[in-house]
Amino acid sequence: MLEFLDIIDIAFLITAFVTLFVVIDPIGTAPLYLALTQGMTPARRRAIGIRACVIAAILLALFGIAGEDFLRSIGISMPAFQIAGGILLFLTALDMLFDRRTQRRKDHADEGNAMPADDPSVFPLAMPLIAGPGAMATMVLLIGEAGRGVPGVALVTLVMLAVIALVLAAFLLAGPIERLLRRTGTMVMTRLFGLLLAALSVQFVLNGATAIGILPQSALAL
Repeated sequence: MLEFLDIIDIAFLITAFVTLFVVIDPIGTAPLYLALTQGMTPARRRAIGIRACVIAAILLALFGIAGEDFLRSIGISMPAFQIAGGILLFLTALDMLFDRRTQRRKDHADEGNAMPADDPSVFPLAMPLIAGPGAMATMVLLIGEAGRGVPGVALVTLVMLAVIALVLAAFLLAGPIERLLRRTGTMVMTRLFGLLLAALSVQFVLNGATAIGILPQSALAL
């Protein structure tokens, strides 16, 4: 246990948490959870929220653990995935800065409402609203940064579970949060998180470019 604590990089821990929090966006997902579960009993709403979070956590953990091996099996190197993932995260950041992601998520929500089973926990809540392509790419990137050993995988997985716990908390507190932030507060937070994500995505691209020798190691110096 002490050895595990010794290898924890606090800076990486903060970076991993902020990255996953921004990509998954618990606050932005909560209003859509309200819309998807409108008219349901409180007990059913809670059950759907819990089920969606559990499914999303399993998907992200599996992709984070096995994603790099899968990529290697189809001939994609980790630096190439870092660069591609960084670009994908940058596009997500642009969507947040220009408020395009909200409309796309609403489109997913509309598709979910059309489902005859009337259970949005798997689609669109678990995937793609929580465990979307950006979140899956982020898990692979973060585990690659932390190392493929058990401590690195465990650390990133625990951070992911903490973010998913915040998603569930946001679901359960969606009503009060929406009334507290109002539209202006939500827009300000979305753009702030988008700017942070843009900077982090550029860092992923720099890491990948340095790993394959396009940039010198000095490019990563603070």
